[in-house]
Amino acid sequence: MIEVLLVDDQPLVRAGLRAVIERDPELSVAGEAENGLDALRRLTALTPAVVLMDIRMPVMDGIEATRRITTDERLAHVRVVTLTTFDTDDFLFQSLRAGASGFLLKDSEPHEIRQAIRVAAAGDALLSPGVTKRVMRAAAATSRPDPAPLRRLTLREQEVLAAVGEGLANGDIAGRLHISPDTARTHVSRILTKLGARDRAQLVAIAWKAGIVEAGQP
Repeated sequence: MIEVLLVDDQPLVRAGLRAVIERDPELSVAGEAENGLDALRRLTALTPAVVLMDIRMPVMDGIEATRRITTDERLAHVRVVTLTTFDTDDFLFQSLRAGASGFLLKDSEPHEIRQAIRVAAAGDALLSPGVTKRVMRAAAATSRPDPAPLRRLTLREQEVLAAVGEGLANGDIAGRLHISPDTARTHVSRILTKLGARDRAQLVAIAWKAGIVEAGQP
């Protein structure tokens, strides 16, 4: 059973998410919180695998709460998926830097929400290609390329990192590079270790910052 903590200041949104999650017999709602500070307090008693985190909330916003969760060794098992109305690229980029493992729009289809929870709980990251490219393109436009991390990777690993930077899942990477999904997964795991990245979301940021993802990618 994958347990989820819902964090949103709107009771109606939380009720809707609860209904979506509880339709899946393998998912359950461990609890609810109305802001980031409330979420941190509840995490001392609850042990969810995934937190669905709104960004804009009173008292403590989702970005600060995400940062505190992902930097707390006691919560190393917890993955945060940002839930947003996609107001600005800046909010999403800040969330990524804070350690979020994925992004979801509040108008996502129910099956997309459930899939995001499963992916995050498995230690992977859900990065919608459209959302990811938009955020990372904005980040690349405001920073100089840093190819230093690439020196630690083999040429094949650089190809895999570039594909991750485009938001491709392991199966898609396997198809592009003509390797098995297991091999793609192994490459991603090794890249995470070599670059000291927490998860796939951080690899996306590294790929764009290194300049190995084409800015013109759709």
